[in-house]
Amino acid sequence: MSQTIIQTPTNSLSLSHDFYTHLAFQKEEGYENVFTDGKVLLEINADRKARAGIKMFKSSWQEEIKKLKDLTGITESGAGYLMNDNGVWIYLVESASPYEFTPSKESFSVLGNYMGLSLESGDLKRSVEVYEILGFNIVAGGLDQPYVTMANQDDFGIFLMRPLQCPHLFFNPSMTYFNGQKNLAIIEEIRELNIPIAEEITYFNSEGTVDNIIIRDPGGYGFFIFND
Repeated sequence: MSQTIIQTPTNSLSLSHDFYTHLAFQKEEGYENVFTDGKVLLEINADRKARAGIKMFKSSWQEEIKKLKDLTGITESGAGYLMNDNGVWIYLVESASPYEFTPSKESFSVLGNYMGLSLESGDLKRSVEVYEILGFNIVAGGLDQPYVTMANQDDFGIFLMRPLQCPHLFFNPSMTYFNGQKNLAIIEEIRELNIPIAEEITYFNSEGTVDNIIIRDPGGYGFFIFND
């Protein structure tokens, strides 16, 4: 069994801590640089070679690596293996997860309801193959549609998008929050916290209302705060 978490880089632990603390993420007990919104676990990594992506823990990735080598480049690291899919770094750590984390049904951060990680893919079929090897299954959408939604056994979800589907900035990868009618109030709270907004989106309504926004953490990880 594997466990999947978010990895976000930083050039300033204090700035990253402030960002997540202001948004009401909580520190995982016993870990100084690990935060959660209840539904997802996020590790802040100050190593200068760290990159935005996901980190997956499992005792052995040998069977998966044999299959992945036919699809993408694999780099050995001290803890396991490293690969890249459409600009998203995937860390395959060969060990049990140090985190005893069980996702809750609801998020408690200011950002609202976390739904998964959004990724743009230049080759949707290849990306689906990569994530299937890593233990993900399709739960919505499909290769004949503009997107594919996948999830693995620890309920870590990803949204794979074809190119030219999203009429807004897209940072690969981006954590995605869907808040329905509550999103306007959530956007206002984010403004009151003086969190910089990377884009105010009005595209999806005819009134010019900012009903969706995008923010980024100090390491560049994107956040879609949407009213889907």
